[in-house]
Amino acid sequence: MKTESDYFLGGRNVSLLMVSFSLFATWFGAETCMGSSGAVYVAGLSGSRADPFGFSLCLLLMGLLLAGRLRRRNYITLADYFRERYGSIVEKLAIWVMIPSSLIWAAAQLRAFGQIISATTFLPVSLTIVFSAIFVVFYTYLGGLLGDIYTDFLQGILVIIGLAMLLVLTLNDIPKLQEIFAVMDEGRFSFIRPQETLLERMDRWMVPILGSLVTQEAIARILAAKSVRAARNASFIACGIYLAVGFIPVFLGLVGPDLLPGVGDPEQFLIKFAGQVLPQTLFVIFVGALISAILSTIDSILLAVSALFSHNLIFPLFSVRSEGSRVLIARLVVAASGVLALLIALSGGGIYNLVLTASAFGTAGVLVITLLGFYTKSGGRIAAIAALVAGLVLTLVGQYIINLPAPFMTAVLGSTAIFLILSAFSRQLPSSGERSIH
Repeated sequence: MKTESDYFLGGRNVSLLMVSFSLFATWFGAETCMGSSGAVYVAGLSGSRADPFGFSLCLLLMGLLLAGRLRRRNYITLADYFRERYGSIVEKLAIWVMIPSSLIWAAAQLRAFGQIISATTFLPVSLTIVFSAIFVVFYTYLGGLLGDIYTDFLQGILVIIGLAMLLVLTLNDIPKLQEIFAVMDEGRFSFIRPQETLLERMDRWMVPILGSLVTQEAIARILAAKSVRAARNASFIACGIYLAVGFIPVFLGLVGPDLLPGVGDPEQFLIKFAGQVLPQTLFVIFVGALISAILSTIDSILLAVSALFSHNLIFPLFSVRSEGSRVLIARLVVAASGVLALLIALSGGGIYNLVLTASAFGTAGVLVITLLGFYTKSGGRIAAIAALVAGLVLTLVGQYIINLPAPFMTAVLGSTAIFLILSAFSRQLPSSGERSIH
């Protein structure tokens, strides 16, 4: 890793196959393997609409709307686009909105890593989370994106093999699967929760589909692809793999209460169930597969935080020009990000709730200024700043203070309205003012 581009983008020459598997492995993390299976175990399909269904649609939209447009430019981060389109103030503000979301997501992965070790060793979860953080930070510090992508390929294959192996053996051990489904409560097959309003239902879908569309973790893979076509097609391929493989833990969670009733902590259902179904050797391989899924997600998150903070804040502020110094600073920021994610993991809630919070936290404004910036000629610096602030404030107020039924949708619609209103107002400014701006 001799240059900043080497460390963050793997030299921008990554093949279609590697980008596809890396996108799949980056997103296929703890929330899919453990969080969603546990949520479905408790509430049926309505417990996990985000994974794999919502996030698969998000990858599809990424290929349709963003991959080609982003790869055509020589960006290192999404914030580079904001600087080019709206100016440096919007770039800096967007970074401070995006980084907390990534850190919360990293915390969810650390918590899942700790849950796996705790479930297999009987050590306290808090202790295993700390151990997990130390291990992952060290791993990420060394590798950079290119090391991440190549290990993603191997880890993605391992995850697919592990889950497929568990599914096959489970089906072999359930001679009366049709009878289980025949007597199962019909509510477990529904994506609709009881007493859920239409607005609440729409919001639960929009959080994973749109809330994660503009994350640096996935966009880094797009920017690292060797061509525009590879970037776009990789999103579509990753979508298909994600949906197919992600359905396995959902299926196991659906039949879980009949196969393994009385699990105290639903987040540990999948690993406890695998421990009963798989022979010891295969169980060890399966645990390795789960750890691989988590590793391939968390190192991507820490690299994304480092890219945003070091490339867009530290390097310009201190005029860091030496490539060696840039790589060193990037690695140090990776370590600092790991410490912050650890603190969140130790104080946060469950895996699935952490992931949903990360997807919704402040991303409404980022989503709005990205899509409207690409697909309209409207808006400038003031409109973008107002949309970012509105997205953050409306999400936090709607979700945590007044408990709106659809806080994320409210934030997206509010940010869009503010962006368009201010854009229309700016077009009515006197021509002399317009000339001075340009």
